[in-house]
Amino acid sequence: MAGHSKWANIQHRKSRQDAKKGKEFTKAAKEIILAAKNGGDPASNSRLRTAIAAAKAVNLPKDKIDAAIRKGTGEDAGGDLFETHYEGYGPGGVAILVQVASDNKNRIVAEVRHTLSKNGGAMGEAGSVAWMFDSKGVLTFDAAKYNEEQIMEIGLEHGAEDVSEEDGIIEVIAAPSDFEAVRAAFEAAGLEISSAELTMLPKNMVEVDAENGRKLLKLLDALEDNDDVQNVYSNADLPDEVLAEI
Repeated sequence: MAGHSKWANIQHRKSRQDAKKGKEFTKAAKEIILAAKNGGDPASNSRLRTAIAAAKAVNLPKDKIDAAIRKGTGEDAGGDLFETHYEGYGPGGVAILVQVASDNKNRIVAEVRHTLSKNGGAMGEAGSVAWMFDSKGVLTFDAAKYNEEQIMEIGLEHGAEDVSEEDGIIEVIAAPSDFEAVRAAFEAAGLEISSAELTMLPKNMVEVDAENGRKLLKLLDALEDNDDVQNVYSNADLPDEVLAEI
């Protein structure tokens, strides 16, 4: 997928910052709450299975996972969350998609709008940039442990759309409907999955210069600082000198 490696670098940076801020627990718990609204049994709720796996990956304690499930199913209070996304533009005219999970719509839309405008961006109309992204399942593997041909054979046989290797990481892309089957196939084969998530991938990347690239990273930081923001996506193709600073 052309340009995806640079997109991934931004996301990997985001993951590191989330860890530093201690946000990953809150994010993981909220995703479990949202997923559990469609049923608290992971065996019949694929989104919940994915959410639990992601929570375990960041070492969310089991009691916190169980509590989040109970909130989502309504057994316990605290599950009154809604999920939505906001669309906008960042420095250099790049697209920005902000996924949120909040209990206060008026507050979060005002906060996202303010953060965008304060950092060289602007809120867009509904539908203005969402069409620039595709929902995909992404799995990664350590290229030091496995070779691309091995991963490709299993992945493509079970519905993966693409397999590629770059910077020591083998990446598998699948449609959301095939994501669980692909992951199950790798697990059945005894392969260790480094990460597995449902995410939004840009259809095309937009090149930005170094100045706008740095401004964009500052904007992403500001958006990610908000506890109600679950994920932020952009189609920016950052120059190598900016990527080297990440």
